[in-house]
Amino acid sequence: MIAAADSVWQISHLDLIIRMVLAVILGGLIGLEREWNNHAAGFRTHILVCLGSATIMLLSEYGFSEFVNEANVRIDPSRLAAQVVSGIGFLGAGAILRNGNVIKGLTTAASVWLVAAIGLSVGAGFITGALVCTFLVLISLYVLNKLEKHIIRHRRTHEVEIMINEHPGFLSSLTARFGEQGIQVIHLKMMPESAPSPIVGKAGENPVMHLVFSLRCPKHEKLIAAYEQICALDIVVRMEASNFVFHKQAA
Repeated sequence: MIAAADSVWQISHLDLIIRMVLAVILGGLIGLEREWNNHAAGFRTHILVCLGSATIMLLSEYGFSEFVNEANVRIDPSRLAAQVVSGIGFLGAGAILRNGNVIKGLTTAASVWLVAAIGLSVGAGFITGALVCTFLVLISLYVLNKLEKHIIRHRRTHEVEIMINEHPGFLSSLTARFGEQGIQVIHLKMMPESAPSPIVGKAGENPVMHLVFSLRCPKHEKLIAAYEQICALDIVVRMEASNFVFHKQAA
């Protein structure tokens, strides 16, 4: 309980412990979902952010209570909280990764920022708001994630980069493999490479072509099957897609 004594607010040790433990639990619940899906900021990171935010809020509210009666001291409990809200973006930015046109980690960065808000709420004693926020965050991260994948699975594109030894009919050979699996080619970018191919055939070094395919396929198994067929082609030097890398060694 919080009691007033000589116009100075204090917090009991029990209430202090309850708020800090609750911050660990709520932050851990959100972090567990991120950890389960193998994201950059996981279980322990979310716990530390939530606990740290709650501790800073408690410090801002009650850590300077002995100076309240000083003539030239003005206490503003929101000042440290404001620094947490703005400063946590630095940590969240570390979870954002960019690979070509694909950006990953935005949701995890947002969850870290939200966990900081939950920690501040717990530290300030705004328990109902912290509980409701945690519940809604878990709904957004887990339930709505499943719903989103179900709704847009036919609209999602996959990018794959392929380096090949330039050869007559190479493009038809690649697109035929995609067509066999029912994969739609949305966009194709072709860039000749200046470096010679590491694969040396009987006729010497062939020019290398760098291809970037944007594909649409609702089933991940179809993509993997097409990737395996393409990797078996002699003209393919290197192939890279999300969670899939193939590099043929020089003979």
